[in-house]
Amino acid sequence: MAALARWCLRRRLVVIVLWLAVLAGAASAAAVAGSAYSNDYDVPGTESAKAASLAAKAFPDQAGDGDRVVWHTDAGREPVRSATVEARMTGVLDRIADLPGVAAVGSPYAGPDGARQISPDGHTAYATVTFERPADDLPASQPRAVVDAAKAAAGDGLQVEAGGSAIALTEKPDTHLSELIGIAVAAVVLFVAFGSLAASLLPIITAVVAVGTATLGITLLGHVMTVADFAPMLGMLIGLGVGIDYALFIVTRHRQGLRAGLPVPEAAERAVATTGRAVVFAGGTVCVALLGMLILRLSFLNGVAIAASLTVVLTVAASVTLLPALLGTIGPRALSRRERRRLAAGARPSEAPTGLAARWSAFVERHPRLLGGLAAAVMLVLALPTLSLHLGTSDQGNNPVGSTTRQAYDLLAGDGANGTGANGDGANGAGTTDGGPDGAAGGAAVPSGFGPGVNGPLTLVAHLDGAADRVALSRLEDALRDTEGVASVQGPAATDASAPSSGDTSVITVIPETAPQSERTSELVDRLRTEVIPAAERGTSLEVYVGGLTASYDDFAEVIVGKLPLFVGVVVGLGCLLLLLAFRSVGIPVKAAIMNIAAVASSFGVIVAVFQWGWGSEFLGLGRAGPIEPFLPVIMISVLFGLSMDYQVFLVSRMYEEWRVTGDNCRAVRVGLAETSRVINSAAVIMIAVFAAFVLSGDRIIAMFGIGLAVAVALDAFVLRTLLVPALMHLLGGANWWLPGWLDRWLPRFSIEPPERVAAPRRVEAPARRAEAPEHAGAP
Repeated sequence: MAALARWCLRRRLVVIVLWLAVLAGAASAAAVAGSAYSNDYDVPGTESAKAASLAAKAFPDQAGDGDRVVWHTDAGREPVRSATVEARMTGVLDRIADLPGVAAVGSPYAGPDGARQISPDGHTAYATVTFERPADDLPASQPRAVVDAAKAAAGDGLQVEAGGSAIALTEKPDTHLSELIGIAVAAVVLFVAFGSLAASLLPIITAVVAVGTATLGITLLGHVMTVADFAPMLGMLIGLGVGIDYALFIVTRHRQGLRAGLPVPEAAERAVATTGRAVVFAGGTVCVALLGMLILRLSFLNGVAIAASLTVVLTVAASVTLLPALLGTIGPRALSRRERRRLAAGARPSEAPTGLAARWSAFVERHPRLLGGLAAAVMLVLALPTLSLHLGTSDQGNNPVGSTTRQAYDLLAGDGANGTGANGDGANGAGTTDGGPDGAAGGAAVPSGFGPGVNGPLTLVAHLDGAADRVALSRLEDALRDTEGVASVQGPAATDASAPSSGDTSVITVIPETAPQSERTSELVDRLRTEVIPAAERGTSLEVYVGGLTASYDDFAEVIVGKLPLFVGVVVGLGCLLLLLAFRSVGIPVKAAIMNIAAVASSFGVIVAVFQWGWGSEFLGLGRAGPIEPFLPVIMISVLFGLSMDYQVFLVSRMYEEWRVTGDNCRAVRVGLAETSRVINSAAVIMIAVFAAFVLSGDRIIAMFGIGLAVAVALDAFVLRTLLVPALMHLLGGANWWLPGWLDRWLPRFSIEPPERVAAPRRVEAPARRAEAPEHAGAP
């Protein structure tokens, strides 16, 4: 590391130009290639994936994305069947059909089948708009043209909205407000901490260059593997947070060297050789945690893992190459004017930690049981909501209330008309078949809309081979109408067999009584798969697969949950192994694993409260309450384990350094906490600001990540690392550093600190509560 730092300092102009050239080259390549993101949640081999594949082969003309234009008239005004409304909307639909990228438009006014697209009360109707390509392959201009054409018909009591995955492309934020806010807050915190404008700008410049290069690289990565459309923003979120933090740690160590009277090159070289090694180690733990997602063997998560890891690798590389070059460029201006004047006058800073950090460290040493118990209680209370975690479909019904996709969703569901929400378990018009009246006794009001299930129909795809299969399919259709939780049944739509022996494919559309994200809809999927369909298939060669939005998300969630223990075990095990190698202690890795799990559980508790329970979600502009995305736990666990390891490394490495020199556990914990708490807290404030700013991104998934990561970092820095961890280490005493002799001989020698700075380790032969090593200083 020292040699690398010297090279970057001597050739700082070359290093800066190389980084800018890489950034410019990536920008040019990304501009030429364009993006190719994919949100394909299908897991090969699952029933929903088989249904989707079979349907795509049988109906290739419907492979493009299907969206909806919805219009509604208020009660007391003309119904949608009136000549005025029909004429206006027919003209609009004709114009939409002629737009680029639109393959077909299914109007409710065209033929008897269109009657299903008009609600029982006659005040809501929808048209299907089929694009030529899937939403991931559409330019945003094509669905934007559809929205503009549809909205032009609104007015005079007619409300027109549009919904669907292609339409959602028009609602993605066009600005980088969240990134700018996070960077601005980081700049303020850095300036307050350093008192030097030049020093405060270096971490930001380093992080922006690295994250910008990584984001453009992720764009190119989408052309060679499946990468989700939120991966660049997730990478930016992680990269800005860790990038600024890593640079902050190095600049802080550099400034310490300058205040001690070292020349600029020597101070920068020592900063990279010492703190830079910890940065590389911390970045490695983040990458290990992220790449742990690869063991799940899900292409959707593979792209996210590699994209996020690429961002972390580039931020680490920039921190140990670009940053020292910039430090050499600004010279002594890394210090404030006051610090430079003191240095010129011959003043030297005190080596002993002082101020609030030192007083807090001593306070924790005096009251470890009380403070440790309070910290544990806080973490436990925040983690309790995690017990009600529900993984499921988060759809456009969770979008902000003012968005056209949310409006279209609510109009179709008839949300609010009968006192039930579109996302609840109640059903507007439950018990209807094919859009008919509900037939409730006592003259119940005709329902508004089509019921919540229309936003997430289930598709039953069957392969037919012979007359017996067709008879069985007919029996299945009758059984579906009598199945609990089914509002209506449409179909079957069938293809003609190309040859008498080849059979054909039929699709039955089942409209549930409940919304796609309702647990009752998931129960319906299970009921169809385990009871209704097997009964119809018995004695025939009929094969029926259940697909659709809810079924695909449930299958995805089931696969992830099934592999989650293995995934967590691998991530925790690898993290513990790295810490074992670095600190040569059994207790340090075990405590780190427990603390990381506590941070994950508590952050998920907050996510459940905000997004699943809806505590403030609408107020924050995050839309309506709903289930948590199935892939969120895996990604969050990876990121949080990596970030938690960062603070563990920076805190414990200083304690470990002191322990190796003095052999005094109390002093090691006290000094380590006092000397690192300020920089860790400053880094945490920056990371919290960056993560929390992404709540303004307008993307529900990214907002989940932002809130979850911000809460986790806050708890990790201000509760775990400054309270619970030092309290436990004081209580355990010398047992913190215990390592069995046989394991000590077997493990390879590895240290975060450079070899010339490290004394031979003191080995504690057996754990003993509050047992201390001899008080004399110096290594044996």
